Amino acid sequence: MDIQRSILIVALAIVSYMMVLQWNQDYGQAALPTETAAVSSSVPGLPDTTGTASTAVSSDDIPSAATAVEPGSISVAPKAVSDQLIRVKTDVLELAIDPRGGDVVQLRLPQYPRRQDRPDVPFQLFDNGGERVYLAQSGLIGSNAPDKSSGRALWSSDKQSYEMAEGQDQLQVDLKLSEDGVNYIKRFTFIRGLNPQCSEKEQQQKKPGCVDPAAYQLTVSYLIDNQSGKAWSGNMFAQLKRDGSDDPSSTTATGTATYLGGALWTTEEPYKKVSMKDIDKQAFKETVQGGWVAWLQHYFVTAWIPSKDSTNQIQTRKDSQGNYIVGFTGPAIQVAAGAQGETSAVLYAGPKLQGHLKTLSPGLELTVDYGILWFLAQPIFWLLEVIHNLLGNWGWSIIFLTLIIKLIFFPLSAASYKSMARMRAVAPKLAQLKEQHGDDRQKMSQAMMELYKKEKINPLGGCLPILVQMPVFLALYWVLLESVEMRQAPWLLWITDLAIKDPFFILPIIMGATMFIQQQLNPTPPDPMQAKVLKLMPIIFTFFFLWFPAGLVLYWVVNNMLSIAQQWYITRKIEAATKAAEA
Repeated sequence: MDIQRSILIVALAIVSYMMVLQWNQDYGQAALPTETAAVSSSVPGLPDTTGTASTAVSSDDIPSAATAVEPGSISVAPKAVSDQLIRVKTDVLELAIDPRGGDVVQLRLPQYPRRQDRPDVPFQLFDNGGERVYLAQSGLIGSNAPDKSSGRALWSSDKQSYEMAEGQDQLQVDLKLSEDGVNYIKRFTFIRGLNPQCSEKEQQQKKPGCVDPAAYQLTVSYLIDNQSGKAWSGNMFAQLKRDGSDDPSSTTATGTATYLGGALWTTEEPYKKVSMKDIDKQAFKETVQGGWVAWLQHYFVTAWIPSKDSTNQIQTRKDSQGNYIVGFTGPAIQVAAGAQGETSAVLYAGPKLQGHLKTLSPGLELTVDYGILWFLAQPIFWLLEVIHNLLGNWGWSIIFLTLIIKLIFFPLSAASYKSMARMRAVAPKLAQLKEQHGDDRQKMSQAMMELYKKEKINPLGGCLPILVQMPVFLALYWVLLESVEMRQAPWLLWITDLAIKDPFFILPIIMGATMFIQQQLNPTPPDPMQAKVLKLMPIIFTFFFLWFPAGLVLYWVVNNMLSIAQQWYITRKIEAATKAAEA
C-alpha cells in the first residue's frame, strides 16, 4: 500500500507540474501590442500605428499661468485631429510628436524590448489611445502666448520624419509657428546613446560605458523672436498625462507590487508620492525653486525637470476625461518688442538608472523606490553593482551577494542554529514530559521551562537572530524587484530573464526542497497541529514562489543551501558533544 501511495503521489505531482507548464505557456506571457509589424515608410523600425493623432485635444490640457485663474478652470474647446505625426528616431528612442501642441504622444525604447522572445518589439512608454493614454505635454501660455483658451497651437516642421545618422552625436528637431508678429521655435534636442566602440552584444547587455543614460533625456526649448510692436509675456508649462490603466512593465503575478503613480519634489520632501487616489481626493499645488515632477512605473520613469534656478508652480489634477496630470508652470517670461527670449526644460523618459537620475536633479534617484528600507537597500544595490562590474553576470552577482550577506550574519545565524540544535537534542526528553503530564498544559509548561533552564536553552534564541536579519533580507528583496538592471538579464541555461518567473518552475521546486531539508534539521514542535502546519510550509511557499522573479527565487535557493550547510554542521557538532557528555 505504501508503494502504491508513493507512486500515486509522484504521478499526481508530475501531472500537476505539466498542467502548470501548459498554463504558463498559454497565459503566462504578456500580450504584445496590436500593431507590431507596422513600420514607418521614411524611418525604418519606427511604429506608425495610425499616421495621425488618435484623439482630439482634451478640453482641459492647458494649466493656468502663475498669475491667471486656478488650474483646471479654463474651458478649452476640443480641436479636430491634428495633421500627420512627426516621427523621430535616435539610437535609443523612437517617438512621435503631435503638431497640435507639439506633445510627445508616442515613445518606444528599442534597447528595452517588451518581451525577450520578441527583441523587434520595443517597450512602449508613451501612447495616445492605443493601449493607454500617456503623454508628455508642454507649451506656452499667457495672454498673448500660442496656447490659448481656444485650443493648442498648431506647429509645422520642415520634414515629417527625422533620424539620427551614423556618426551624428546630436539631433535637433525644430517646430515652427508665427503668430501676431511673434516667431516661435519649439526645439527638441537629442543626443547619441550607444558607444560605437562597443559590440552590439555589449550594447544590449548595457555594459558600463556602452550606453549613455543621458540619451534618454531630451531638452525641449522655446525660442521666442518678438517682431511685434509690443512686449510679449507668457509662461512655459510641462506636464505628464496618464490614464488609470495598469502598469504594462510589471513582472509580478498581481501587477501591484511596485508603485504606479506620480511623484514630485517639494521643499519639505525630496521625494513626495502623489498617487492616483491622492489626485482623486484633491489637487496639489505648491511653489518651489527648481524641482521636478515624474510618473513612476515598474522599471521606468518619466520626468519633467525645469531649470534649478527657476521658481515653478508644481501641480496635480484630474481632467474631465479621467486622466491624471502632474506638471509644473514656470515663471513669467518677458520679451520686449524686437528682442528674443528662450526657456527650456528637460524631459527624461527611460529606465530607472539611479546613478544618472541623481545627476539630473536632487531626489530624482529616489524614484527607484525601495520602500521604507531604502537606507539598507541603497548600499546593497551598490555592492551588487560592484560585484556585477567584476563578474559581468547578474545571476552570479546575486549568488555572490547572498554569500557575502550570509558571511556578515554568520555569528547571528550560528547562535540561532545552536539554539535549534539544542532544542533538537532535548526532543526525546520533551516527548517523555508530554507522556508524563498528558493533557495538563500548565504542568507541561512548567516542566518544559525547568528543562530549558537546566539545559541552558533559550526558547527564543532561534528566533531573535532571524528577526534581526529580516530587514536586510526584505531590503534585498526590493533591490532585486525594483532594479531595471535585472530586467531581461540572463543567468545560465534556461534562466534567460532574472526579472520574470522561471519558465519551467525549476528554481521554485528546488527552493521548496531546500525548505523541506531545513525542516528536517529543526526540532519537531511538541504541538501536533503546529507540526502538521510546518510540514505544509514548503508546499505553500513553493506555490507562492512559482510566479516570483527568478532572481528573487535564486537568492532564496542560495540562502537556503548555505543555511542548510551551516545548520547541518552545527547540529552534528552539538549532537556529538551531547552524546559524548552522556557517555
